[in-house]
Amino acid sequence: MISQTIEYALRAMTHLAGLGEGVSVNSETIATRTKVPPGYLSKVLRDLVVAGLVHSQRGPNGGFCLVAPASQISMLDIINAVDPIERIKRCPLGNPLHVELCPLHLRLDHALSLIEREFGRTTLAEIIHSNNASNNPSSPQCQSLLAPTPVMPTVRGKKD
Repeated sequence: MISQTIEYALRAMTHLAGLGEGVSVNSETIATRTKVPPGYLSKVLRDLVVAGLVHSQRGPNGGFCLVAPASQISMLDIINAVDPIERIKRCPLGNPLHVELCPLHLRLDHALSLIEREFGRTTLAEIIHSNNASNNPSSPQCQSLLAPTPVMPTVRGKKD
């Protein structure tokens, strides 16, 4: 249901959100921390930049950072940037007699709408805060997405 591309984009964005506002980090660090293959991550980051969710800057102090606060970026924003959920608008079987969706496809589309709604209501900030507050046994593994990076990140707009 959720593609690998979506999973990787959500990991990368969660990592960036965990660094804090305006903090840039290079793609190699993101790939290492999120366990996303570097080549695949480059494509995902490019899509996130094109969608206006991430800013990229080249150079020794360059890297990637969120364009807006984590509280203003929803999971649906991220999903739509890399691999939008395809709603069912007409008969997937191509039957011209089906002017309306049949009961099966109507139910499937309704389920997709509920998923879209939940992703639209969930922000990166909520993911970070619920992960920090969770006593879930999987939290330590997911915490690595939010942990400080071993490389000194740069703050965009500040000079050394």
